[in-house]
Amino acid sequence: MVSDAGHPWDISPRQAQALQLQLRDRVVTLDRLGTVRRVAGIDVGFEDEGRITRAAVAVLAYPSLELIESAVALKPTSFPYVPGLLSFRELPAVLEALARLHTPPDLLLCDGQGWAHPRRFGLACHVGLLTDTPSIGVAKSRLIGDHGPLGPVKGSRTPLLKGTEVLGAVLRSRTGVAPIYVSIGHRISLGTAIAYVLACTTRYRLPETTRWAHRLASEKQPGTTTSRTGRQVQGVRPA
Repeated sequence: MVSDAGHPWDISPRQAQALQLQLRDRVVTLDRLGTVRRVAGIDVGFEDEGRITRAAVAVLAYPSLELIESAVALKPTSFPYVPGLLSFRELPAVLEALARLHTPPDLLLCDGQGWAHPRRFGLACHVGLLTDTPSIGVAKSRLIGDHGPLGPVKGSRTPLLKGTEVLGAVLRSRTGVAPIYVSIGHRISLGTAIAYVLACTTRYRLPETTRWAHRLASEKQPGTTTSRTGRQVQGVRPA
């Protein structure tokens, strides 16, 4: 599933920043996706005081949003925590989890930023480019940018801006709750990304893809240990 955009992971934070600036020019900001039948949520947690990265991928049928497959991978954490460089800390485990899937998803919804990033290359852009898969950043908090007023009902949205540049959108995914921050990752336009995020959101603030993946990433499942690199997990109910 990994494309020819692969690169070394054993690099310094300064080298990682330079690589982000280099790779962002390869991000496709237009719709380049076919029929979407499988949507996947990606989330990452940590074990053993951050020494082990736990990446989870939950694949849901679209548009029914029924869980059809999931995978978890555990890997030693090899990159420090540096704001703006989280993909270099998290993606080695994410890519391993994606490789464990029997069938690759048609669209990735990542718990994190995409284009709405200081160097326009957040985790959603990074994983989308490396896997050549359409991807969306769905973040719970704002990293950069400003925005105007936002309506209170589900579906309300307003541009997330850096000066006159549109970084993404602030989206009300449920009436009366805090918004989420949507930005493109790769091979998708912002309007299409917003439409898919809303279609994957039911009664809760976060998309069902994120909720499934978060449960897998944050809770140990029976039979897993931090000494193994991960295993496929089936049938976990989301909180």
